[in-house]
Amino acid sequence: MTTLPAAQAQSALSSRTDYETGLQRLREASQAYYGDGESVLDDASYDQLRRLVQDWEKENPAEVSPDSPTGLVADGAAPVGDVAHTSRLLSLDNVFNAEGLVAWGASVQRRLGHAPQGGMTVEPKIDGAAVAARYRGGRLAQIITRGDGSHGEDISHVIGQIDGLPEQLAEPATVEVRGEVAFTQEQFEKANEIRSAHSAQVFANPRNGTAGTLRAKDRPYRLQMTFWAYGAVELDGVPFLPAGATHAETLASVAAAGIQTTADSPAGLHVVADLAAAQERVDAIAAMRADLPVGIDGVVIKLNDTAEQTAAGVGSRFPYWAIAVKLPAVERQTVLEDVVWDVGRTGVLAPTAILAPVEIDGSTVTRATLHNPADIRRRDLHLGDTVTVYKAGDIIPRVQGAVVQLRPEGALEVPLPEVCPNCGGEISKAQERWRCVKGTACALPALIEYAAQREMLDIDGLGKTYVAALVASGDVSDVADLFALSVEQLTDASKSAKRAAKLAEQIETAKALPLSRIFCALGVHGTGRAMSRRIARHFVTMDAIRQADAVALKGVEGIGAEKAPVIVEQVAALAPVIDKLIAAGVNMTEPQDTSPANDGGPLTGKVVVVTGKMSGPLETFGRSEMNALIEKAGGRVGSSVSAKTSILVAAQSAGGKPSSKAVKAAELGVTVFTPEAFAELVVDFLA
Repeated sequence: MTTLPAAQAQSALSSRTDYETGLQRLREASQAYYGDGESVLDDASYDQLRRLVQDWEKENPAEVSPDSPTGLVADGAAPVGDVAHTSRLLSLDNVFNAEGLVAWGASVQRRLGHAPQGGMTVEPKIDGAAVAARYRGGRLAQIITRGDGSHGEDISHVIGQIDGLPEQLAEPATVEVRGEVAFTQEQFEKANEIRSAHSAQVFANPRNGTAGTLRAKDRPYRLQMTFWAYGAVELDGVPFLPAGATHAETLASVAAAGIQTTADSPAGLHVVADLAAAQERVDAIAAMRADLPVGIDGVVIKLNDTAEQTAAGVGSRFPYWAIAVKLPAVERQTVLEDVVWDVGRTGVLAPTAILAPVEIDGSTVTRATLHNPADIRRRDLHLGDTVTVYKAGDIIPRVQGAVVQLRPEGALEVPLPEVCPNCGGEISKAQERWRCVKGTACALPALIEYAAQREMLDIDGLGKTYVAALVASGDVSDVADLFALSVEQLTDASKSAKRAAKLAEQIETAKALPLSRIFCALGVHGTGRAMSRRIARHFVTMDAIRQADAVALKGVEGIGAEKAPVIVEQVAALAPVIDKLIAAGVNMTEPQDTSPANDGGPLTGKVVVVTGKMSGPLETFGRSEMNALIEKAGGRVGSSVSAKTSILVAAQSAGGKPSSKAVKAAELGVTVFTPEAFAELVVDFLA
């Protein structure tokens, strides 16, 4: 099979030879996807190539190859099977922008002879594999792939491993539901763990993994997937749907029977009056994409009224009454060029993938997270591999897996460090996240710089140069040593008696800071500024934190079964440092909130995101102070604007141009406050 890196893009097919090559690449990619699920082209590259082939065919109709797949369901590559569909199970046509959606709307109006009267539905396009599931007497009797739209393969062997598609309904309904099967991100990670444990190649991405899993019959393990229905038809002549049921009513009937539908996804199913409202919902769903538990590659718009669907008609490959608005790619393939290792402030070794530049979700990606050594081995990554990289919204890009078919000959496994990349010392490999045995001491300068930041100890001026001097002299071996420094030691480090006196004054002031900031300065893994505030407010004293076991820590919002024992272990290991802090007279209590009860505060139940430099009454508030204020008023702090965001506090940017967060907030209908207006809202909590 001829394969080309997905990153190699063309802008046009200029000859018959280019056209034939494009057809061949389309066939190979489709056959691989519908065969073992491992396509050599990512979705965006496939869509681009397909559009180029279609453009050439439109310009050269007399030279279209008789076996061109562009007019066939699934491009003619899906295994057909021998099970006849109750009625044709078609694909959807695609558009890629607002202009394309308007053009589709115009074509629908021409077919109807008038503007649609029954409204339109908007729902997410789950990025998985289409199936038809047949229930007889309430029992799931058969699952069939789309195939060529007329016939599909019987894949009933997967019954019992698809969430949202129960084996038995509460009522003895007979119906065929149609929808998409996909791995959620959580299921995808679990599936790769299971495959790795069985020495099987991990999946490059959820979509390909789903296609392969649905067809596999002889695996010694079972992988759980999830189903979302997007339609239903009557089966065996048994009535199920109300007469003349709209699309929304159809899905409501399916949901009432106990089957999960697209309406049950966080993106939901929305009935709108016209195309303009539909475009608004498309934008809103696109904005929440990063927060969805399952991948979507578009948004589907359909005529809601069944009679209007019938009047609009269907073509050979797709219905004319529905369209998929494809979203920008959040998953692309590129080359893994190298892996670099950093050491965090707690001594954890962190690998980062260095990638050949690739455009994903509107930005150029050159680096991605690899989590830990065990994850690298689980994904069987080699230098030079073509890898699938995922990125959506503000999420850090991650490497999902390698396209093994494109692995260069002689490629070497990603090398894992034998010694600490920072200090050259021994590595502890007791957990999946490897650590330097020196712990925080390995990255001591980074930890001290972190602790001195405004949000923690607020020792302004204690930067990289002075910290390095204090560590090199042996005067500082942990955070507690900062509080034992003399003016003379600070003078030696800063080379200025005046600067040393200022630093000494700030260090003395830091002794009285709230426990939350002292605890955060310790650098306990997994406890940043917000989590340190929650821990301090929950336990009130350092002594109570030190006595807490994992069960007690799980009482703090955001701390689960996995994180709790790690925090307990690290707090215990920091006992000598904490004892030194106490001996130095550092405050070990969190002030009790004397303002109005925050469970009845103006932000109760709200998620608040802050962007830009504050002004007015909040002018002196930095990130930490704003986060503390939000929580004090009963709210929760968010990091990026999503469908879950209640309020965006947005400062005026230079030139008056709205920030990207403000733009997204406007698209989602999120309330936007200026710093001054927000200060008025929380005025009772400013003291």
